[in-house]
Amino acid sequence: MTTSLPLVFDEPRRAKKPPRHLADLTGEERRTAVAALGEPAFRAKQLSNHYFSRLVSDPAEMTDLPAATRDKLVAELMPPLLTRVRDLECDNGQTRKTLWKLLDGSLVESVLMRYTDRTTMCVSSQAGCGMACPFCATGQAGLTRNMTTAEIVEQVVDGARALSRGEIAGGPGRVSNIVFMGMGEPMANYKAVIGAVRRFTDPSPEGLGISARGVTVSTVGLVPRINQLSTEGIPVTLALSLHAPDDELRDELVPINNRWKVDEVLDAAWGYARQTKRRVSIEYAMIRDINDHAWRADLLAEKLAARGDWGWVHVNLIPLNPTPGSKWTASDPADEREFVRRLQAGGIPTTVRDTRGQEIDGACGQLAAADRA
Repeated sequence: MTTSLPLVFDEPRRAKKPPRHLADLTGEERRTAVAALGEPAFRAKQLSNHYFSRLVSDPAEMTDLPAATRDKLVAELMPPLLTRVRDLECDNGQTRKTLWKLLDGSLVESVLMRYTDRTTMCVSSQAGCGMACPFCATGQAGLTRNMTTAEIVEQVVDGARALSRGEIAGGPGRVSNIVFMGMGEPMANYKAVIGAVRRFTDPSPEGLGISARGVTVSTVGLVPRINQLSTEGIPVTLALSLHAPDDELRDELVPINNRWKVDEVLDAAWGYARQTKRRVSIEYAMIRDINDHAWRADLLAEKLAARGDWGWVHVNLIPLNPTPGSKWTASDPADEREFVRRLQAGGIPTTVRDTRGQEIDGACGQLAAADRA
């Protein structure tokens, strides 16, 4: 089960980044940028209102700006960053997966999922991933580069725009939840990810005005970054991709475990919950005959319960969405049910994730892998 790919924490030095965008900048930085273009600083707020509130990037629609000014400002501060390659839809049009091409040709994916009570955007934070998890399509592709804050934000703005225009089945709506569970390890692109989280949660017109409680940041377990996230003052949900409760197996399934062991990662997750008062989600992909044994459910429950019974944690089991040609496959439903039963018997709240998008290559990295083939 070992993987031959190395862990990669830093993007290649040759990585080419796109031009700056309004969404890369804080409010003060936007005012400075607008002034540097010879325009009154208050134009920054007008631009922000168009982009984050009206979801507009066409200068022709910015009628409160002088015609010559709007063209210049949009060209300098709203350059195109993502080119849509294709959309795939399922669930009667309520799930839409988009393959994007970045300016350097890198491919990334985002998914919009509409439910009766919420609409969630799943976003990518890196082109590829350097964490080398052997059952993950993105992990096996390696890391091309980090995405910028604006490239991350643009995925959500596109979804928000489609919802506001009624282009998604179910009529006009808005994005209520964002999960960093697309391509990449968010904590390995920490600065850009935190910038994007602030753009998502800043009140309009500085940002999209989405509740921090509706934002989930996932990680395979970069302990120093989990600790840092707890100091940011943004009460997002932390999702820890654990996938095994024992070091012997997790060393193979999640190679970062060779640096920070299960107990260290769980301690950091518990510390995040204690600091933020936000319940941590433990993500656990159910892989047939690999990590779905009853004794592993017991061990997981034991480790989580030992850190407190004050509702600090929730386990989210994920039926594996296998990639083409992979030896990894989803657990038998009976084994999955027994795993749930044992966790709940151990006092651990547990749910099984709704598996949206399997018929459209729903596992992150599958569309990009197909296009690279």
